[in-house]
Amino acid sequence: MSNVFYRSSRTYPVAVRAGGVFIETQDGRSFLDGSSGALVANIGHGRVAVAQAMAGQAAQLAFVHGSQFTSDVLEAYASRLADFLHLPAYRFWAVSGGSEANESAIKLARQYHVERGEPGRFKVITRVPSYHGASLGALAASGMGARREVYAPLIREDAWPKMPKPDPALSGEADAERLRAVLEAAGPESVAAFICEPVVGASDAALAPNAGYHARMAQICREYGVLFVADEVMSGMGRCGAPLAVRLGGDVTPDIVVLGKGLAAGYAPLAGLMASPQLYDTVMGGSGAFKHGFTYSGHPVSVAAGLSVLDIVEQEGLVQAARERGAQLLSGLEALKERYPQVLAVRGQGLLLGVVLGDPATGQALNRPGLADRVAAAAREEGLLTYPGSGAVDGVRGDHLLLGPPLSITAPEVDLLLERLDRALAAAPV
Repeated sequence: MSNVFYRSSRTYPVAVRAGGVFIETQDGRSFLDGSSGALVANIGHGRVAVAQAMAGQAAQLAFVHGSQFTSDVLEAYASRLADFLHLPAYRFWAVSGGSEANESAIKLARQYHVERGEPGRFKVITRVPSYHGASLGALAASGMGARREVYAPLIREDAWPKMPKPDPALSGEADAERLRAVLEAAGPESVAAFICEPVVGASDAALAPNAGYHARMAQICREYGVLFVADEVMSGMGRCGAPLAVRLGGDVTPDIVVLGKGLAAGYAPLAGLMASPQLYDTVMGGSGAFKHGFTYSGHPVSVAAGLSVLDIVEQEGLVQAARERGAQLLSGLEALKERYPQVLAVRGQGLLLGVVLGDPATGQALNRPGLADRVAAAAREEGLLTYPGSGAVDGVRGDHLLLGPPLSITAPEVDLLLERLDRALAAAPV
């Protein structure tokens, strides 16, 4: 027997090595990683430079607790990251994963309002569907039915008002204006923050609003004294063809930017948030401390991995590559849409792309398990990994496939991905 507590009862292949966009298993199979794992492996697998940076840091300084020490590598990384994201004077709070980062953002938003004399602000408005993490606070913020159901008694539902997902039929400005009604219904004096994924990830594959949406959202939040939080765990760090996806449709600077996944690209656990100078000054000038923390926050080895990954992203022009290869992949997906009636739509930005599957007779997405599972299973047989197999992380929706290969993918490898997906769609009709 295995002593591993697996996530499900299915049989898992044993991965033994990986390089570039390919993962090899113990039984000799090779898979093209069409989803970067869970849209994590931004620079591709097997980068020796990152491993060497981690080893060197571990030999010099492997761990110090963030409440007692800082480190040269953390200071250098925070500065480089602020420059890369074009967020001058923002402060980096480092954690180990996207759930922790969103928990931190929620707590920081709450403490900020308490520090400035508005302790009545505690609610956080989010969208349905959405996914902000698996820890309890991040899960409460998520608009995910099946994932939240068993834990519902632990969640104070009135603290998490929900608004509808982006509607591509509306202009960005009109779409964003729907936030105003949710704020008024919740009682704006009780709302601390609004949080959204600029390009939706797992819960509604690569759904993005029209231009102007985020700028209007930020404006409405300012009117009501509410913080605007951009969850860029999936969409940030170049994944969508820009350092931050929230700025693709207009000039906007959120109060908090949440980051993860692509920060260390899977080489080490690393995530975090960038907080505006106003938030930082309010907290540090008030009680003098963010009343929150994790043991491994700012872990030197993880941060060394992040610094090396950022070197590769900048030196190899992977943000520009995401735009170019994303356009190639999107064009190929549009061609598949013309050939396969079960492909109702393709969408996304850069190398964060979604395929909506459904019934061609009605033009409706199936919204149940089945078709996406069959396509994903057929793709695995062809040596292609998509994310997630069921179409969404709540295990209910079955009409979406999410694609997000490493930003280092080459043009021939994009063509190979499309060939394998083509065969998978042929093998899995409605």
